[in-house]
Amino acid sequence: MDVAEFDFELPPEAIAQRPAPRGTARLMTLDRASGAFAHGSVADLPGLLGAGDVLVLNDTKVIPARIFGTDEKGRRTEFLLVQREDSSSGPELWRCLAKPGRRVKAGRKFSFEGDWTAELESRSVEGGLYTLRFTKHGSKEDLLLSLQSIGSAPLPPYIHRPNGVADAQDRLDYQTVFAREPGAIAAPTAGLHFTESMLAETAARGVTIARVTLHVGLGTFKPVKSDRVEDHRMDFERAFIPEDTAAAVNRAKDEGRRVVAVGTTSVRTLEASARLHRGRVAPGAFETDLFLVPGAEFRVVDALLTNFHLPRSTLLMLLSAFAGRERVLAAYREAVRAGYRFFSYGDAMFVA
Repeated sequence: MDVAEFDFELPPEAIAQRPAPRGTARLMTLDRASGAFAHGSVADLPGLLGAGDVLVLNDTKVIPARIFGTDEKGRRTEFLLVQREDSSSGPELWRCLAKPGRRVKAGRKFSFEGDWTAELESRSVEGGLYTLRFTKHGSKEDLLLSLQSIGSAPLPPYIHRPNGVADAQDRLDYQTVFAREPGAIAAPTAGLHFTESMLAETAARGVTIARVTLHVGLGTFKPVKSDRVEDHRMDFERAFIPEDTAAAVNRAKDEGRRVVAVGTTSVRTLEASARLHRGRVAPGAFETDLFLVPGAEFRVVDALLTNFHLPRSTLLMLLSAFAGRERVLAAYREAVRAGYRFFSYGDAMFVA
């Protein structure tokens, strides 16, 4: 299948630069059987769910993973911390991207706010990732804690800020109200629409609210550079499914009740587990590089809340696999015509 088949025209002004107040964004509903769509508000979402449904949230928490270091020549280099390596017996090791990467060389030391320094440990040619060794003189402080004061939210490149750095409002906006497991470098954006009152109303309708964790990394947003969909490879991302979530999901499937995923990351977590365990969702930690494209079988998820995605993206391909490429692209054309806001801070779509 050609990647070009997942292209569509999107005017630049349709890309949301700030979110609507939480709980007030627009919501398009799409019937994946007929292709029929309708317009509403995300505040309508609890009414689209029913007693017995299991609503699955991704509770990963975005870390302020964007930091700036200065080398011995006073040059400023931007780093995006992607994942912490297991380094419990020594200095902290983080895999990261660097901009410009040519400055990251063996023996060069970078200084950061908070008295942190870092040097190159190793480099991965594939993916352009560097592993840096972080130390803080005279202290055993955790870098993850320091990031709260020295780092900023790693906003996607299509969200523009005057100084190129996320501001204080982004620190609030780019985090779900149910986030609790630090580790993501991007928000599970469908979850940004929820308020505490929406979750309470949902639970009051007899909906079981369950959680999974998928730490959103480079894999979710890795651009598709190949011409053929089949040639693209996702990066591995870390996931975890609690025992109570696995039990609730499996029981719902056994009893013919719906499993509703909030966001494509929740979909991938559930479907990846089912592929590893003969159609059942199993508790525990694992890694996944699952790439869902048209023709894929969905063994767990019956309905999906998601945002509007980039052209040619793996997220659009997943949605097309779930609801049909032609139906999804028709709905996207209608969304553009009707003035919906796209991408991370944009409006939402409920597909069932």
